[in-house]
Amino acid sequence: MAKLRKSGGYRKLCTFQTSTIIYDATVWFCEKFIDRRSRTVDQMVQAARSGRQNIAEGSRAAATSSQTELRLVNVARASLEELLLDYEDYLRHRRLEQWASDSADASTVRGVPRKFRQDRSDQSDLTDMTDQERWELYSRWLDSDDGAVRANALICLIHQTNYLLDQQIGSLEAQFIGEGGYSEQLAVARLAERGKKKKDRTGQSDQIPVCPQCGKPMVLRTARTGKNEGKSFLGCSGYPDCKGVVNM
Repeated sequence: MAKLRKSGGYRKLCTFQTSTIIYDATVWFCEKFIDRRSRTVDQMVQAARSGRQNIAEGSRAAATSSQTELRLVNVARASLEELLLDYEDYLRHRRLEQWASDSADASTVRGVPRKFRQDRSDQSDLTDMTDQERWELYSRWLDSDDGAVRANALICLIHQTNYLLDQQIGSLEAQFIGEGGYSEQLAVARLAERGKKKKDRTGQSDQIPVCPQCGKPMVLRTARTGKNEGKSFLGCSGYPDCKGVVNM
């Protein structure tokens, strides 16, 4: 039987691949530019690691829990935001220049994926490259002997990854609202299978009702607040545009 929900595949996610570059670059940045006795080293490395690992863990959790997946992706986003502040602090405390978002240097770093696609005629993509090949695209900045260059380039990469994570979080939230969580989808699938077996046996089928307001299929949900908290009901799959319900 096929899985009800897909999971894994995180190694092909742009967010995971870029966060891998950020993690590796942070380890080597701290080795070269931060006193190894400083607590900042552990904090920066752990924040970079958390960003990467939680993207992977969230992807694996997708098979059984929408909420866990969403929570872990949010943790990844928060960890990278913490790391972003550490790099900004590094520049500010040393009175080093932080690139403006519209500067030529920042634009060049942000434009690496676009330039790569323009330069390739075989329609290959960054997601198909090895980690080392992707690193080479940014090595002129991330292997620089100038700490300010490395920090600024990493700030650009973190901003890009956070933007993509924001899109991913928005998509997961919309999916959860529209389709319900894993347990709700599992219950709907069970009802459909039970209806199919009954039809095979009797020629009649238990049909999941359509929305009485708009006619879209209903989705099994669980009330989370109010006097019916914890009780199951069928809500319109078009929520929040349509708020039709059918009590169980």
